[in-house]
Amino acid sequence: MSIEIIVLDVDGTMTDGKITYTQNGDEVKSFCVKDGLAIASWIRLGKQVAIITGRKSKIVERRARELGIKHFYQGVDNKKEVLDTLLSELGLSMDSVASIGDDLNDYSMLVSSKVAFVPSNASHYVRNIADVTLSTRGGDGAVREMIEQLIISEGLEEKYLKLWF
Repeated sequence: MSIEIIVLDVDGTMTDGKITYTQNGDEVKSFCVKDGLAIASWIRLGKQVAIITGRKSKIVERRARELGIKHFYQGVDNKKEVLDTLLSELGLSMDSVASIGDDLNDYSMLVSSKVAFVPSNASHYVRNIADVTLSTRGGDGAVREMIEQLIISEGLEEKYLKLWF
């Protein structure tokens, strides 16, 4: 069975894991543009993307909207439970899931997915159960690296490249 949906953690995977507050109390996060292009491309290939994150942030909500991510869950304590519900709604199984996370709150989601990716700077606990430890750090193109590895393993390179020429 092929990978039909990728599930993304945010802090430490889509971002570098740092949370900055301005003097006014506003939250600041930085996202990697390369990750965004790969996410948008994955969607254009007819695949699905979900964000499941433990924190709540208007910034992340905006980024998900910009990228066309339809399945977006914030403030989640049990990521696997949310993923199970989503898969049931979509008629998919864990055999069609690739996920990326970097810390203990991602553990159950990662261990349940068909393919589990972690950035190079992930907690050693999740690195130990991951199928793939990426060469890039969270927020520095780790999601892009994951997606491009999936594109290669799924035999989608030609379709992927044709999106851009």
